[in-house]
Amino acid sequence: MEISGKNVIITGGGRGIGKQFAVDLKAYGAKPYVVDVVQENLDALKNETGIPGSILDVTNEADVVAFFETYTAENGAPDVLVNNAGITADGLFIKQKGDELATFPLSKWQKVIDVNLTGVFLCGREAAAQMTKHGVRGLIINISSVSREGNFGQTNYSATKAGVAAMTVTWAKELARAGIRAAAIAPGYIRTEMTDKIDQKMKDKIVAQIPAGRMGEMKEISQTVRFIIECDYVNGRVLEIDGGLRI
Repeated sequence: MEISGKNVIITGGGRGIGKQFAVDLKAYGAKPYVVDVVQENLDALKNETGIPGSILDVTNEADVVAFFETYTAENGAPDVLVNNAGITADGLFIKQKGDELATFPLSKWQKVIDVNLTGVFLCGREAAAQMTKHGVRGLIINISSVSREGNFGQTNYSATKAGVAAMTVTWAKELARAGIRAAAIAPGYIRTEMTDKIDQKMKDKIVAQIPAGRMGEMKEISQTVRFIIECDYVNGRVLEIDGGLRI
């Protein structure tokens, strides 16, 4: 698929990796549109780059349906959806300290499931519906994680990212008849505003496990998005971009 002139929707695109996707795709000639839950992020992006966007809670079915219908009516159906919105709420499954035993709260489980799994499902479904309805041979790129294999303190996050990977394969099979591809990216530890806040000693331990000897850069994940868009033979696969890390 040629990137130039294509309609690309990026969820969670107001900051971090999502913002990098939007900025780079615009530079390649695409027409990115960002959704986020923080208006200040959207305003800053628009002021800095001219990239438009709007508020969207990806966990709200009615809002997601309305957004994709409105977007398509105003811009045409999306050619590409980058399902990037995601959160973490880490904690141990069971934690014992002395005689006290704490269990992982259902509220933290559900919060991450809602955004990282249900949100990806809803946005993917509505993007595919609009692509199919308007005859667009489009692409859905889901953002998974190397944590999908299971990671200490991330029962909820790992479960969602494994689910995202499985949905990606399923969609590639089901949507092939409509000419729609689905692929995913599983980043390792990437240098973002979030990872910059990690204690330096912990950061050193993380980097020591990465054969590449460093954390990845957001630009490197963005380059992978470009590769998937341009290479029509990438379909139903999860590309691990992790510097050789194994969890």
